[in-house]
Amino acid sequence: MIPMMQTLIFISGKNWVLSLAELSAYFKARAIRFKLDYFSTEFFTIIFEKELSPSVVDDLGGTIKIASFKAKVPTETIKEAFLKKSKSAQTQVVETIVKTDILKNMAQTEGKLLFGISVYTSDNNIKTAGGGIQRYIGSHLKEELTALGKNSSFMGLGKDRGKAQLSHVEVLKKEFVEKQAEVLLCIGKTDTLIGITIAVHNPFEFQKRDVYKPNQRAIFGMPPRLARMMVNLSACTSEKTLLDPFCGVGTILQEALLEHATVVGVDVNSWCVKAATENLEWLEQEYRLSDADFRVISGGVAHLAEKVGVESVDCIVTEPDLGPALKETPTKTYAQKIISKLHPLFMDFIEQSYQVLRPNGRLVIVTPYIRTRSKERITMTIDEKVKEIGFKRIYAFTDDMFSANAPDHGRLMGLPSLVEMEERHKVGREIHIIQK
Repeated sequence: MIPMMQTLIFISGKNWVLSLAELSAYFKARAIRFKLDYFSTEFFTIIFEKELSPSVVDDLGGTIKIASFKAKVPTETIKEAFLKKSKSAQTQVVETIVKTDILKNMAQTEGKLLFGISVYTSDNNIKTAGGGIQRYIGSHLKEELTALGKNSSFMGLGKDRGKAQLSHVEVLKKEFVEKQAEVLLCIGKTDTLIGITIAVHNPFEFQKRDVYKPNQRAIFGMPPRLARMMVNLSACTSEKTLLDPFCGVGTILQEALLEHATVVGVDVNSWCVKAATENLEWLEQEYRLSDADFRVISGGVAHLAEKVGVESVDCIVTEPDLGPALKETPTKTYAQKIISKLHPLFMDFIEQSYQVLRPNGRLVIVTPYIRTRSKERITMTIDEKVKEIGFKRIYAFTDDMFSANAPDHGRLMGLPSLVEMEERHKVGREIHIIQK
């Protein structure tokens, strides 16, 4: 039994399964010992053996906020307080917050101290009461702050707001992290966790790398946020070499370079080779990467080993051709034709990947995930080829990452892939993690 020293709450992005998989891969790659104590569609509670720097949020693509755990109350008390309107239960919730050091640590600079409250829950009944929970607790904490001699103002949200949550942009602009001024109520099945935000995802940095780099490729581009998640899934760290053989304008390469990895890009399109090189040079200057080590070369995947060297890279992270940009949702027959046409490219590439990867190296690859008019999902089967070559599939979730108190995680075990797809998309991404 290892001693547990720090409990943190992670607020996930839209794709909570992918966000959780990224966290697990990131910590394991850096030998950071952890146990997942609770997970839901909205937040995770993770216990660490040693203190984790809040700055890790800058290395993650799928985490919105990180909060330090301060206290908890039974979720049944929350329901009594705000669904059944029990005055004694409401008082108990406020008193639990007051007994922590949250209010004492809120920093007042000039004028009034501005603070905020965000409510996270996957329980729809409680979710509808989120605005009322936020306003009640906010007004009572304001009174408690007055008693402490702090002149404060509560940042409430309009009733038209779908969720009683401050966005990462609002937290950044109001400097709530620096002032320790955002209180989180994370309502789970049995316990409600109370925390204070200590780190927040900065969307402006990802936006800068997306739209302000010299060259973009809008139709076929991957969001930097997703690129960073895939880099983390590959267990890429600063001492490793990462290859993207379909690098386009270099989005994946950029995110790996920010991890201080050595990066190699390959693309059959000569314009992409030039564009990716310029983007990496821009990144090197913009982020003052004195140790930046990168190269981008021209070529296809047929002779990849000749181009980059046998067993020369530790990680391959890539998104090959996913087919044509579809204006209409395709029929099942057409979707199958798209997959069949792409199949030889993917199979050849998987063979080449095995040659260039070092032993135990990882391949994180995207295959097309097509939604059809009949609501079926048409995907590319790669398992047979993976086994034939000698690769093994890596599963994002393993028993050892969960604490004894964690909820049933059976539904997460054995997931062969991770899917990233928004409702408006016709073609999504199926992400596979494979190891040599």
